[in-house]
Amino acid sequence: MPLMQTPSIVSPQAWDAARAQLLVKEKALTRARDTMAAERRRMPWMAVDTSYVFEGPSGRLGLQDLFGGRRQLIVYRAFFEPGVFGWPDHACRGCSMVADQVAHLAHLNARDTSLAFVSRAPQPDIARLKSRMGWTMPWFTITDSFDADFGVGEWHGTNVFFRDEGRIFRTYFIDNRGDEQMGNTWNYLDITPLGRQELWEDSPEGYPQTAPYQWWNWHDSYVAQAEPDRQWVEVSAAGEAAFRKASPSAGA
Repeated sequence: MPLMQTPSIVSPQAWDAARAQLLVKEKALTRARDTMAAERRRMPWMAVDTSYVFEGPSGRLGLQDLFGGRRQLIVYRAFFEPGVFGWPDHACRGCSMVADQVAHLAHLNARDTSLAFVSRAPQPDIARLKSRMGWTMPWFTITDSFDADFGVGEWHGTNVFFRDEGRIFRTYFIDNRGDEQMGNTWNYLDITPLGRQELWEDSPEGYPQTAPYQWWNWHDSYVAQAEPDRQWVEVSAAGEAAFRKASPSAGA
């Protein structure tokens, strides 16, 4: 094995200088990512008029049911079915890595967003797999052309849908390298039409937005329609003010 060509060893002062130089590029990347998310929020929507049917733990459901009463729905197509490497003990290794990285869904749900996995495996097999792997996300069985119709018939991918007054719209789709970024609450929200729903975001007029940090909560403590905890609002506001005073451009 060849020796690793490691970077040079420098003093703390030189390291801090190198870090500051790289931070300029990192901040540019962060702003570019925010700009891209803002463009996603302005993408046109595609009406979904087909009545797709899924099997769930309690029986048959329509696509609208997968929203769980929320306005936004993120659907990941996971390959777990006959013919997939690992069947019947495991889902696809790549799809399983995605599943292993999914954050607690309470935070997405607090932003009016649901996440669902879908596969062609029967529900008993999905239940067995979830139990073995410790996964808790809702996971439904595809029964029709949903996967082929939304670009995930032969490969994994993540579709985003929005529900408005009983109608459903497809708003975004990401696959290939883009899928490897999924799992984090923020990355999921950044591909939705409403985004993170925080005041600093560049969103179309009338979109719901609240103060950053203040809506955050312990995952077992969210209460629908509840006002942010007053003490946490004070703590988060003071922390943000101190943070921005110390580094005015750090949060940009």
